[in-house]
Amino acid sequence: MALRVLDKHRAEALEALCELIVPGSSRVGPVIYIDAVLATMPAEAQTAALGAIDALATDPSDEALARQQRTPEFGFLRALAIEAFYSDFVAPGKAGPGAWTEIDFQPPRAADLDRDWSYLEIER
Repeated sequence: MALRVLDKHRAEALEALCELIVPGSSRVGPVIYIDAVLATMPAEAQTAALGAIDALATDPSDEALARQQRTPEFGFLRALAIEAFYSDFVAPGKAGPGAWTEIDFQPPRAADLDRDWSYLEIER
C-alpha cells in the first residue's frame, strides 16, 4: 500500500509509537489511516506531524514516552493514534478486528453500518 506523506523510516517509527500508545492497534494498520489523514492536512500540520514522529522515534519505549507525555509532539501523535484505532478503521489487508469489536461498542444499528473510508483515498 503506497503511503503519501510518510517515508518508510517514519512509517516504521510511527507503527511502533502507535503500538506503545494504543496497545494492539498495529493489527488494524493505524499508519495507513494516519498517513491518509496527514495527506489532507495543510503543509504546516504535516510538517508538525513529521517533526513529532522524529522527536518521539529517537527512543520508542514506554519510559521515553512517559517523559514526553506532556509535550505537544506526544499529544499530537496520541490524538492521531487514538483516532486511527477507535474510529474502527481496519486497513485493507489487515485482519482486524476493529476497536468496536474489541471494546464491545455497539451503537444503534452498528451491524448495518457500512464504514465508508473512501474520503481517505486509500488505495485498495
